[in-house]
Order: sequence, then structure tokens, then C-alpha cells
Amino acid sequence: MKPAGQAVQQTPTVAGSHRATARSAYAICAAAALVALIVLALVWEKWLAPLRPGGSALVFKALPLAFALPGVLRRRLYTFQWASMLILLYVAEGVVRGMTDAQPSAQLAWLETALAVLFLACALAYVAPFKRAAKAARRHAEEADAAEVPASRRPPL
Repeated sequence: MKPAGQAVQQTPTVAGSHRATARSAYAICAAAALVALIVLALVWEKWLAPLRPGGSALVFKALPLAFALPGVLRRRLYTFQWASMLILLYVAEGVVRGMTDAQPSAQLAWLETALAVLFLACALAYVAPFKRAAKAARRHAEEADAAEVPASRRPPL
């Protein structure tokens, strides 16, 4: 029996280790998709199929993605959250240009859509366990607060 006040040491389980590895894989996949999307945006709008010969100002569409890259590489939850909302613009652009542009721009647009959806799926898969844990902790704290209030002080139902 452990003396009172001594913390119980818990060893990581195989399942916990597997979950951490899966989260790491989702973060790496999201970062790779984001880098590929940035490269695609630059190469597409500058050399492969620009709207105007010599390149177009649409090359700047890579800039918001570049702002998200450092936070994604550092695996910051807040960055994953806002970047997953931002990426929806690239999904929409890819679908619209994939359906309306001529080749090879249409193929590049479908590639943009695929990379954006890949980033979105990986980002959401990375963030989901943290959101579930925060929700469970909040619920646990509310239950603990409710248990501490004496019955005589609880408001009537």
C-alpha cells in the first residue's frame, strides 16, 4: 500500500502509445499535405498553367497556407483548427476550377482539391482526441463542482 499523498505512477499502455503514434502520423500527414499544397499553388500559378503568360497574381494564394505552416509543423492545436477552416476555401477553388478550367489547369485543380481534403482529414483526426479529452475534463470538473455543493444550497429543480 502506498503512503497517503504519494502520487500513483502510471506506465503508458500499448494502446496509449499507439494512439500517440497515430496522432503523430496525422500531424505529419497534414504537414506534408500543406507543404505539397503550397508548392502546387506556387508552381501552378507561376509556371505550369498560369491565368496569364508569365504568371499571375494568384501565386499569392499560397501565402495564407505559408502562414499556417509553422504552427502545423509545431503541432499547435489552434493553428490546426483555423487552418482546417481556411483549407475549405482551397477545396472550393479546386472543385470550381476543376469543373470549369481547361486542361492542364483542371487536373491541377483536382490535385489541389485532393491535397486540401487530405489536409482537412488529417487535421481533424489530429485535433479530435484533444477536443474529446477537453470535453471529458470539462464534464468531470462540472460533476466535481456539483458534488461539492451541499444539498441545502442547491437551487430547486
